[in-house]
Amino acid sequence: MITTIFVADMDRAVKFYTDVLGCQVDMRFGNEWAQLKSADGGATLGLHPASQENPAGVKGSIQLGIEVKDSIHRRVEEMTAKGAKFSGPVRDDEQLWFANFEDPDGNRLYLAQAKNNWV
Repeated sequence: MITTIFVADMDRAVKFYTDVLGCQVDMRFGNEWAQLKSADGGATLGLHPASQENPAGVKGSIQLGIEVKDSIHRRVEEMTAKGAKFSGPVRDDEQLWFANFEDPDGNRLYLAQAKNNWV
């Protein structure tokens, strides 16, 4: 399964998803397509140029969640140091910790960490 994210600037998006989120480029076809693997190998992301039909950064059109196994607070600090902009502090939502941020095109993303090992 590939989650496709529409971006305005391929180089900027690849840099963000690799440098800030730790993804690895699996394949890239110039500015037409980049396929990345998440750091844990559990997800595949496709970056595709935005168009009038598929604009980049439309609020609410996508939310990509990234599971954090260790410390969400430490991850927020590390990502902030690399240029990620979070919309507020880590939120306590009973069973989970959440931290919302955006990619350079305004696509909404979040970190989530379970407080307990529940399924």
